[in-house]
Amino acid sequence: MVDEAIRAQEAAMLEDITSELARFGKERRNLIPILQMIQERHAYLTPDALKIVAEHLQTAVCEVYGVATFYNQFRFHPPGKHHIKVCLGTACHVRGGDIILENFERKLEISEGETTPDREFSIERVACVGCCALAPVTIVDENVHGHVAPSRVEGLILGFQIEKEKEEREKQKDGSGK
Repeated sequence: MVDEAIRAQEAAMLEDITSELARFGKERRNLIPILQMIQERHAYLTPDALKIVAEHLQTAVCEVYGVATFYNQFRFHPPGKHHIKVCLGTACHVRGGDIILENFERKLEISEGETTPDREFSIERVACVGCCALAPVTIVDENVHGHVAPSRVEGLILGFQIEKEKEEREKQKDGSGK
């Protein structure tokens, strides 16, 4: 069921991109603005989106991909519902930020830059977030968590999983007419 929903979302995304491309000329100078538009509207770039852009600009897909991968502002995986940013600036790194990142990767069974298959969580490595006194720092859904110990990683994830289960029970309860 999750796969069907994801496929439907991606099909709608491609339709939207195709219709939005009409606003842009076919000149190569429009490549970055087109990629930014897609990123802004859909939060990430899919291989199919890059193909559509290449066709529109009458250029090779590898050219589009090369530009998209050059700039770190572009994502190639859908962001999770809960976006986790692990700071690896100097203070956080020295105080174990890399261990925190590894724990998130292990618990969620994904690597930095990826999203869980159910699209609940994504992990990103970030440079200094300006909270050095709280190192190591993790930001989850724009909420800062300071002095994060490796043992807190599982608790942070578990809190969101419990919240999701509660929401699903509420939906089932509402859907069954009780």
